[in-house]
Amino acid sequence: MSEIFKGIPKVSYEGPESKNPLAFKYYDADRVILGKKMSEHLPFAMAWWHNLCANGTDMFGTGTADKSFGSALGTMEHAHKKVDAGFEFMQKLGIEYFCFHDVDIAPEDQDINKWQKNLDEISDHILEKSKETGIKDLWGTANMFNNPRFMNGAGSSNSADVFCFAAAQVKKALDLTVKLGGRGYVFWGGREGYETLLNTDVKLEQENIAKLMHMAVDYGRSIGFTGDFYIEPKPKEPMKHQYDFDAATAIGFLRQYGLDKDFKLNIEANHATLAGHTFQHDLRIAAINGMLGSIDANQGDYLLGWDTDEFPFNVYETTLAMYEVLKAGGVTGGFNFDAKNRRPSYTMEDMFYGYILGMDSFALGLIKAAEIIEDGRIDEFIKERYKSYSEGIGKKIRDGKTDLKELAEYASKLGTPALPGSGRQEYLESVFNSVMFK
Repeated sequence: MSEIFKGIPKVSYEGPESKNPLAFKYYDADRVILGKKMSEHLPFAMAWWHNLCANGTDMFGTGTADKSFGSALGTMEHAHKKVDAGFEFMQKLGIEYFCFHDVDIAPEDQDINKWQKNLDEISDHILEKSKETGIKDLWGTANMFNNPRFMNGAGSSNSADVFCFAAAQVKKALDLTVKLGGRGYVFWGGREGYETLLNTDVKLEQENIAKLMHMAVDYGRSIGFTGDFYIEPKPKEPMKHQYDFDAATAIGFLRQYGLDKDFKLNIEANHATLAGHTFQHDLRIAAINGMLGSIDANQGDYLLGWDTDEFPFNVYETTLAMYEVLKAGGVTGGFNFDAKNRRPSYTMEDMFYGYILGMDSFALGLIKAAEIIEDGRIDEFIKERYKSYSEGIGKKIRDGKTDLKELAEYASKLGTPALPGSGRQEYLESVFNSVMFK
């Protein structure tokens, strides 16, 4: 098989002093951090759709990047070429996982039966390359938002026929995920929401989404899928009001409909900020509820109000994110680069530069998050701040061994309670900076 990314060598670790643009400055796969190799902390995955399919098209202009890989776009030959390109790309970067939508790997056909045969053929090729290289599927999903049939959603559609087509796609995507050894299966409800309440039965739509998810769990378990199912929260875009607004909303939905035993969350940085949160906020909310599953590693642009899916470079953000991940004991999934090059970055080399940037940014975030934990001052401050709940009346509150009557009697003897201890935010931020730049 001929080389596709000609002239680009296998990317290796050269350290922070290196000026080689095709080398890692911080990602050292075998470096041990808090008892685990960096590659174990950071199981990176390539997003099939952005890396092998996206060509820079936006709402204002046509594509700038050539992702044909020497074949005609939209053909089965092109689909096979993408497999070869993807595995060569991952091997050169040392990436061990990939993620896919059904439409990413094989061209969609109006006849679903023909499309599914195409999917079988391409997934055979992917499986062959997976066995040859050891590169595995992190998770799979079905694209139920691009095609016009899904203009009103998939599980939330007002059309029972569209619901059935969505079910067929989910079934096939689960078949492919199991075939390729996937660790997870994602529901990204890109159009599971509404534009106006004047034409929407919210209760029916949410119940139907839950029914589709229950069917997916039942079928997945019946064919031997033992991994986690994921919901990927996002507040808006393309729908104005999406039902999976943020981590807290998604968790509430899962618990309401009895899906919380099988589902966790796939948290995306850019989606969290679109919801008005920080990335670390949604990670913390997922973690404290036992639902931190997988991560879409990207970032948004705070000056733009839409999902820009940029490769992460803000090391403050990756450090705060990795602090949450380390405190949670890691993720059951991985770190999928749901990120794309900027439109003017259109060359083959740019594809590699984007992933090197993202992998180095999270590697440095991991290093610094571990140093913050080892430094101990922030954790010690938090422990001291809540000390009143480790003894006396506070401990009785935490242990559930008191009631309103006893607490009211306790308060009546206090007079005016002293102010809570200072939060010392500025001090803690200076501690953070001192670790970041030492």
